[in-house]
Amino acid sequence: MTDGVDLFNALSPEEAERRLYSCFANRAWAVRVAACRPFHDLTGLLASAESAWSELVAADWLEAFAAHPRIGERGGHSPSSSEREQSQINQASGDTLAALAAENRRYEARFGHVFLISASGRSAEEMLEALRQRMGNDAATELHVAADEQRKIARLRLEQVLKT
Repeated sequence: MTDGVDLFNALSPEEAERRLYSCFANRAWAVRVAACRPFHDLTGLLASAESAWSELVAADWLEAFAAHPRIGERGGHSPSSSEREQSQINQASGDTLAALAAENRRYEARFGHVFLISASGRSAEEMLEALRQRMGNDAATELHVAADEQRKIARLRLEQVLKT
């Protein structure tokens, strides 16, 4: 993967920021991580991403949350990544998809943002169960849980960006 890091290091600042933004939709984070180049390896890049992540506040997380589609829907700021991550959703029954849609709406009404979960490798039923369990969280706890899920998604996407 060092080749991917070398290619990433060689990008213009604007292109590096664009690719980082496709992983996590927050401009300040993307600018901070891009400014840390050059990276020696993936470990260094991920450490910089984590460092920049630690400086974020709730408004930054909410900005990134708004760029995601609902579980079971298409779109968002990085649609091909979302579709790949949610690929197992296509195997769900109509009843499960309808329940996900209804629970997504309840979640958004309760917390004011889209339900986030690192969907890679998870079935629709697993995501629905997690959504229902997290409905019991208070708003502050859920914001942190969703932000941690967003961090996992960003890390997976960063790794994918370096492969392409």
